[in-house]
Amino acid sequence: MAWLQGVIDALVDLTSRDALTGVANRRSFELALAREIDRVARSGEPALLLVLDIDHFKRVNDTHGHAAGDLIIKAVAQALLDCVRPMDLVARIGGEEFAVVLPNCATAFGETVAERVRRRVEHTPMAISAATALNVTVSVGGAFAPQWVRSSPHLWIERADRQLYRAKAQGRNLVCLEPAAVPVVSGEEKRMLFDSSQFLDFE
Repeated sequence: MAWLQGVIDALVDLTSRDALTGVANRRSFELALAREIDRVARSGEPALLLVLDIDHFKRVNDTHGHAAGDLIIKAVAQALLDCVRPMDLVARIGGEEFAVVLPNCATAFGETVAERVRRRVEHTPMAISAATALNVTVSVGGAFAPQWVRSSPHLWIERADRQLYRAKAQGRNLVCLEPAAVPVVSGEEKRMLFDSSQFLDFE
């Protein structure tokens, strides 16, 4: 039975982990995001979503090859893991795109973590061969989940992506976060808030 449980655990891990980096994959990330939205709606505690993109990654692949690009992706993933808490979720959600879900994350702490991530990547030489190491940078966007309202994962991702695009437009290798832990509630979120079917039963 112990052997069978080990096989089951290994299969579950395979379906939830990115094969290249070992961090959470897109499916696992989306499930975690939905759980965090539910928790924030119930508790009102702040939570931050960071999305990160490796700057000029195509140039790395074109110049050094896809094997080198894979090594850079793995090194960036490790840099992210080194910068966050055990309770935070690091995920690879696209080719060179990552996300970090930070539960119970106040504004000042979120700003600190995002900048720590950016600086760690910028100042970490990443080996692509025995004789060659590259330095890359990341652009970081972040958005806080609206508190006390059951939002949706796609709206939260959309907010964070908007900040990522702003970081890239302003020159890359930057952090852009929404200015407050309670962002302006969108029209869709207002409908969720005032729809009686969305209210939680605390009785």
